[in-house]
Parts: sequence; C-alpha cells; structure tokens
Amino acid sequence: MVPILQAGATDAWDQGAHPLLYLVAEYGPWVFLALAVLASLRALARGKRYRALSVLGADAQEKVRQAIRDAESRTVGEIVPVVVERSDHYPGTLWIAGLCTMLLGSALLERHLPWAEPHWLLVCQLGLGALGFLVASLLPDLQRLFVTEARATEMANEQALQEFHLLGLRETRERTGVLLFVSLFEHRVVVLGDSGIHAKVGDAHWQRTKDAVLEGIARGSLAEGLVAGVRACGAVLAEHFPSTPGDRNEIADRLIVRAR
Repeated sequence: MVPILQAGATDAWDQGAHPLLYLVAEYGPWVFLALAVLASLRALARGKRYRALSVLGADAQEKVRQAIRDAESRTVGEIVPVVVERSDHYPGTLWIAGLCTMLLGSALLERHLPWAEPHWLLVCQLGLGALGFLVASLLPDLQRLFVTEARATEMANEQALQEFHLLGLRETRERTGVLLFVSLFEHRVVVLGDSGIHAKVGDAHWQRTKDAVLEGIARGSLAEGLVAGVRACGAVLAEHFPSTPGDRNEIADRLIVRAR
C-alpha cells in the first residue's frame, strides 16, 4: 500500500526536524545579499587607501621632498622614500575569492538553485564564482581579505629589496643609502639601510624609523609618517656620516610614488 503524503508535511518536517537548515533556506538569499552589499560598500569606502595619489597628493609629496632635502643637506647619506600601491598582484587570491563566493552562494541560495537540472546549476555556480572574482579584482580592500599576513610581509620585503637595488642605494660611496618603502595594498612599511650605516645603528634604529612612519599612518597622514621617518634617518646619518666640502649628491632627492 502506497502511503499518502499530506500537503504541508515536507515544510513541517523541515521546520521541526532541521530548524537550522530551514532558516538557511528561508533567509539565506537575504543573508547573501546583505554580506555582498556590506563587503562591497566597505571596500568602496576604503578604496582611496589603496591609491597612491589619493594618500599622497601634490602638497603632501612636496612636504616629503623638502624633508629629504633638509636631511641630506647635513649628511653624505642618501634617503629615498618609495610608495607603491601594491607589491604583487596575487592572481591566486582572485580565484580563491571566486571559489568562496560560489560555495557560500550555493549554500545560502540552496532553495533557489536548479539542482534537478545540472547544466543550469553549473551555469549558476560559475556565475557566482565569476561575480566573486570580478568584484575582488575591482575592489582591492576585498581582495586583501584573501591575502595572508605572512604572504603580504613576504611580498613587501621582496619588493623592497628589489627597489633598493634598482634605485642604486647599494652603490653609494660610503654605503649609506636608506630606503623607506611603503606598500599600500599589503599595509607594510619596510626600512632598509646599506651596510655602512647599518653597522653604526643596527636593527633598533630601523625599527624606530618604521614605527615613526606607522604612527603617521595611524594618525591618517602617510606624509607625516614619511617626514618623521626621513628626519629620523637624516639625524643618524648626519651623526655618523656628516656632509663634507664638495660632497656630491649621488642619488637625486626624490620621492617615488607609483602604481605597481
């Protein structure tokens, strides 16, 4: 004898036996929409933090350049601040963002997906993944959520070393080049000093210089942080490697600000 199913039995079973799954099915689309909107609005609001010319306008750049000129007028050392928007493009994180969006969307939109039609289900899931990939590629703050702190540190340090060599800071006569490197996407500050000045001041000074830059950033002004960092470096360079008559400026006094 075939049992007769009563209308409403399935819904009652869902609510009574699986209340959590029922809530996910009932409110999942709204949760998904809310998460997507909130994450996007947050990323849009913080977008300027990842654009070099937004955090360092023309006036701010001139303040830093003046600090460099003042500092180098008292020393044979060379100080070069570099601000880049990112140290790497992290293409793998975009795929991770797409995968997470697909999985989360599939779970929260479970009741509305065409599970009985595999081809349409695949289209929907690929669409969710493509949405996550695209939004993460357009909003750096959202992409940053998928980069580990260890990876961010590794890439910023690697880029700083490349900048140090490319800018000729390793080629000064008395090995007194100093790099102040800021990578906006990674939220990292790296200070590198060549062997001549490093032998005089050690790691402690570079950490204090880095902290000075970070304090300026925490107050909402990267320019103030860079000025403080330049002054800190200028002070120790002037103490150990003061300017001499006929001193030649080996590297142009400049602040480098660019997109990566």
